Amino acid sequence: MARRKTPVSSKKGKKKGFRLLAVYRGNIHVILFLRILAVTVFLFLSRAVFYAFNIKYFADVPAMEELKIFYHGTRFDIAAILMLNLPFILMYILPFRFREKKGYLAAADIYFYLVNIFALLLNFVDIIYFRFTLKRVTADIFSYLQVGGDFDKLLPQFMKDFWYILLSWVLFTFLMVWVASRFRVGSTWQKMKGGSFAYYFVNILLMAVFAGATVIGIRGGIQLRPINVVTAAKYTTARNVPLVLNTPFSILRTWDNEKLNTVRWYKSEADLEKVFTPVHGGTTGNFRRMNVMIIILESFSREHIGLLNHDLDNGRYQGYTPFMDSLIQHGMYFDAYANGKTSIQGIPAVLSSIPSLMYESFIQTSYASGKYTSIGGLLKAKGYSTAFFHGGTNGTMGFDSYTRLVGFDKYFGRNEYNNEADYDGKWGIRDEEFFQFTAREISTLGQPFCAALFSLSSHHPYFVPPRYINILRTGKLPIQQSIMYTDLSLAEFFHTIQHLPWYQNTLFVITADHTSEAYYPYYQSNAGQYAIPLLFYRPGDELKGRSKVIAQQIDVMPTVLNYLGYEGNYLAFGTNLMDNQQPHFSVHFSSGIYGMIKDDNLLEFDGSRSTHLFNLSGDPMQKINVMNSSAGQKEKLEGFLKAFIQQYNNRLIENRLTAE
Repeated sequence: MARRKTPVSSKKGKKKGFRLLAVYRGNIHVILFLRILAVTVFLFLSRAVFYAFNIKYFADVPAMEELKIFYHGTRFDIAAILMLNLPFILMYILPFRFREKKGYLAAADIYFYLVNIFALLLNFVDIIYFRFTLKRVTADIFSYLQVGGDFDKLLPQFMKDFWYILLSWVLFTFLMVWVASRFRVGSTWQKMKGGSFAYYFVNILLMAVFAGATVIGIRGGIQLRPINVVTAAKYTTARNVPLVLNTPFSILRTWDNEKLNTVRWYKSEADLEKVFTPVHGGTTGNFRRMNVMIIILESFSREHIGLLNHDLDNGRYQGYTPFMDSLIQHGMYFDAYANGKTSIQGIPAVLSSIPSLMYESFIQTSYASGKYTSIGGLLKAKGYSTAFFHGGTNGTMGFDSYTRLVGFDKYFGRNEYNNEADYDGKWGIRDEEFFQFTAREISTLGQPFCAALFSLSSHHPYFVPPRYINILRTGKLPIQQSIMYTDLSLAEFFHTIQHLPWYQNTLFVITADHTSEAYYPYYQSNAGQYAIPLLFYRPGDELKGRSKVIAQQIDVMPTVLNYLGYEGNYLAFGTNLMDNQQPHFSVHFSSGIYGMIKDDNLLEFDGSRSTHLFNLSGDPMQKINVMNSSAGQKEKLEGFLKAFIQQYNNRLIENRLTAE
């Protein structure tokens, strides 16, 4: 069959044109422009798909702000496409005739299609991954996959559960390739003799024009500094930043962002420490050689706990944690906030009081090779036995290496459990069986002990044993039946240990590693997406009540050490929740934006200036930016956050994570 070519020109002198859907052959520079335009349009359209599949999360965004977000998002789309296609652009603009050879053009085409298909894949994968992290994927995903454990087993499950996303990506890929392939290089410059001055002059000039336009596009304009992930915060709140960004841009711009910058907002250490210091002094009381049992529950958002959400569903909300509900009434409870959105951020926050205020988790960076400790290491020096329990495959997220590095002598994982009959087929040993295993192994530790147990089953694909499928309630979210299963496992764990000799002399701390996908609007908000429980419980103790103090994961270590009467100095970025003289707050970092909850306010700060301030009591959904009308409060909060960041950055850079 003869190939149709366009533009076409009739012998009768009709005007040139090209038929819709036909192949257009033209000048190599025109084809370059049209192809880059085509893939940019498809990347932009994939943002619309991202929005459509996550419309519930963005439901409260006003229509005009949505238009503004999509408009400014094109800057990030253009920058991402130009960065990814730099080799392709270079191959097309080189001012030499060999660029028109079939083999050369074929090689350029292979690169062009592969890199842009992969870019679309990243955007589509993030449609689902976003629901768990509420941010665009950044470059830390690659180091996370290296230490993440059973990724090869989980990938088929994700493809099965989210087949419609895979199908959407395949359709988009087909359309993008088909459209881009309509534009092909034709015979150009035929009228110019080989090696002519005109040929090289024109092509060098065009190379300069395209190179300049590419540089401007990658920079996002001609402003002083190139656009970055944090630039998106200029156009909306931190909550909506993922809609402005695209995933390829987020990964490319955070590729080499492990390095922190030294900051000197406070010129002297004395001035800095007056505002905030992470160095804690020991108590003057007698040290109580009490056991410490820290239980970290996978994805246990505050949203799932019925006792804490009486206002939901017009007072009819039951929740999915009947045992946790009952235990809260017998201990000291805090409405706390996670310092991150992943397990690999949550574990060092709880155990070492070190948050991850950067694109990567602290324990994935080179800073983790320095000298620092944990509650396990500090108590080990006091003669404690120390152990960490997690039913996952040994090596998962590097927890075995991290916990041993910071003073936990023993690690109990899937290998130590040594019974594959209880393996869930995806992540590790089921919670019910592993919790009982933990109870038995703790009894073999010498007292006093400091042990940490990290649960597993309430993680996608949310394993629930068949015997409980028709017993445990399902909820509005897929995770909630597995939350009930973990809560049941926790109840059985306490039922087993309450008769053991060490139980009465143990302080229990129960919290979450991070939150899960949310259903109710508050738990999707800037503050609510970090809301987790934090409970301190000691059998028969007067440690009871529900505190209104703002708490965070990094407060666990200093609060426990103070409760024990720990003597000696130590470093913790959190504070003692039982001491009203200390500042109480919560910090987190996402998409280049710092968030701090303090004094009933949420401040958002991009590293150089504050962008939003919300009053949480008067505006619980954080819709009204009061930064301009509350300048004094903004300055006060920003001053404290700057002191915290300065202590954090400089101490990590200078390897000063101990009190020595």
